Amino acid sequence: MTHLPAITITHPMSLIAAVFTPWIGAGIALLIGFFASYLTALSWADLTFVLPATALGNVIVALLSKFWLHETVSLERWAGIVLITLGVGFVAQGPSRTEHAAPELERPPEAEVAAR
Repeated sequence: MTHLPAITITHPMSLIAAVFTPWIGAGIALLIGFFASYLTALSWADLTFVLPATALGNVIVALLSKFWLHETVSLERWAGIVLITLGVGFVAQGPSRTEHAAPELERPPEAEVAAR
């Protein structure tokens, strides 16, 4: 975005030019993919199951920013991540109508032969 002109109301074409930049377009496509998968996950399970998985992304993004991109992550941002994580913990403890899948018991090979 630093290579593009400033986006203002007086120059709306600069916004269109920004959208068709390959990196911005890829980011928009990934965001659309995220929302589609998020809505699909919410149609399969309750929010108490889906929210912890998506909120973990905040922690991962902060860690990748710090150690891979070598960005400075302020104390306020870390505090925000902690607050989000605590809030997700409260939501995850709420009631859920989604049932856990029961693990299937494995039968020993002798039982399979006897069953035939």
